[in-house]
This record gives sequence, C-alpha cells and structure tokens, in this order.
Amino acid sequence: MLAGSALITWTSLGYFDFEELPPFVIEKLQQGLRFESLWMVALRAHVASALVTFPLCLILTTRMLQRRPALHRWLGRVTGVLVLSVLVPSGAVLALDAKGGRAVSAGFLLSGALVAWFVVAGVLAARRRDLVGHQRAMRHVVAQMSVAVSSRALMFVLDTRGVDPDIAYVVALWVPVVMSALIAELVSSRLVWNRGRAVGVVRSVAVERSRREVFP
Repeated sequence: MLAGSALITWTSLGYFDFEELPPFVIEKLQQGLRFESLWMVALRAHVASALVTFPLCLILTTRMLQRRPALHRWLGRVTGVLVLSVLVPSGAVLALDAKGGRAVSAGFLLSGALVAWFVVAGVLAARRRDLVGHQRAMRHVVAQMSVAVSSRALMFVLDTRGVDPDIAYVVALWVPVVMSALIAELVSSRLVWNRGRAVGVVRSVAVERSRREVFP
C-alpha cells in the first residue's frame, strides 16, 4: 500500500500544474461540469489531502508508532482533522460528477461515508480508552482509503482484459469498497475472538489453581 501510495503521488503531481492541465481534467471539462471552479478546487484539495492522510494512516497502524502514544495521538488527531474537513467533503463534491455514472458516484459516496463514520467512531472509542473499538474503526478507515490503490490495480487488470469501460469502472470501484469493508470486519472479529479465547483460557487456569488451593 505504501508503494501504491507513492505511485499515486507521482502520477498526481500534474494536478497542481496551473499552466498545463492533465488529460483527465481536460476530458472532464470538455464533458461539461456544473461548477467548474468548485470542481477544480475540490480535485486539488482531495488529491493533496489524500497524498498526506493515506500514508499517515498506514504509518499509524505500525507497532513502532503505536508504542509511542504521544506521537501516535498527535498524528492521529492531525490525520482525523484532515480527513473529516478536507478529504471526505472534497471527495463528495468530486463523486457527483464521477466518471462511470451514478453507480460509481454512489460507490464513492458510500466509501467516503464509511471513512467519516469510522474516523468519528475511532476517536470516540479512543477517548473511552476502548482500544479494541479504536483499532476496529481504524482498520475500516485504512481499508476504505486503500481502495484508491486496489481500485486502480483492478481497473488496470480489467482494461488489459478488454472489459467494457462502463462496466469496468463500476466493478473496479464496488468490488474493492465491499471487499475492503468485509476484510476489515472479518479481521477485527477474528482478533476479538482470539483475545476472548485467550482470556478464557487464563481465567480457567486461574479458577483451577484456586480450586486446588481451596480444596487440596
């Protein structure tokens, strides 16, 4: 994912060239946009915030940073503010004119809503000292943000297979969005089950030891 993020960063630098527009932007402008100026501002804001927040989310999941609570908390707050105030709102604006029609727009809006929901849920869980709930929420955030990489990879595969672009856009978005959410939930459920099982084993051993001490 870090490699994919770096590749997206490299290919997105053209969006900040104010003298020469990238082919994607020219194509969208030729198709006709309801609010061109707003769309351009949203595009640059979305790309800039994504280039910062996605790597930060990946770094925040590492043990190296999780072992440094103060730094983890500070970077987490910065990332959360950028996601909620810039990334998600600008993505919603871009989703309204997404290439691929209403189905793709709905997919982008759903993914953005999931990111916003789980960022808030993760922050509230952290404030309650609920680390398990915080980790579950953050897995969903990272999973949905990883769609930027997995969707492009799937789109490339479908393009090489000669799939109709109208169908490819829908498949390349919805499959990563749904699968990422399912994988994040399955991983979280499995970890919770493993923790519960481990706690149960420890408790049973403690009870057995107490029983032997009370009834020698």
